[in-house]
This record gives sequence, structure tokens and C-alpha cells, in this order.
Amino acid sequence: MLYVVHCFDKKDSLQVRMDNRPAHVDYLKSFGDKLHAAGPTLDADENMNGSVVILDLDSLSAAEDFAANDPYAKAELFEKVVIQPWKKVLP
Repeated sequence: MLYVVHCFDKKDSLQVRMDNRPAHVDYLKSFGDKLHAAGPTLDADENMNGSVVILDLDSLSAAEDFAANDPYAKAELFEKVVIQPWKKVLP
């Protein structure tokens, strides 16, 4: 099943994001073809302020494990993380 992991950065945490970005990207790449999409969300000035990741995983608990083990999460970048099952319809 596909899961959307939507993460919201803590205020004024861009440096934490940048310091941990290489490890985060490597972590995402380690999921291979289970990773359907990933990228930062942006504020009105186009500064990164969160992340959206879509993964094909076996269960909600696997998605929760993914989120908990993300280097960004371990660096305490996120204020909030929302995980939801997602059904792709288009394209």
C-alpha cells in the first residue's frame, strides 16, 4: 500500500535540515523502488519547511518505522509528522 509521510519542520530549523540533508537523501535512496516520490515543501519565499514522501510499504507500522528512522527525525527537525494511506488514481 502507498503511504504519504508529511513532515512539518520546527520553526527556524533550516540549518538542522541542511546539516542532515545528505544522510536523509541516502536514507530515502535506500528504499529503492519502494520510494515513489519525495521532496521538500516550501513556504511563500520558497524556503524548505517540511517534507513529503510517498512510499509503497506493507503496513502503517512500516511507514511509522520509516518516519522514526529518517535522519531528519533523529535530528529532531520535525514539529509534526502525519502518515496516511494513499490511493493513486492519476496519472
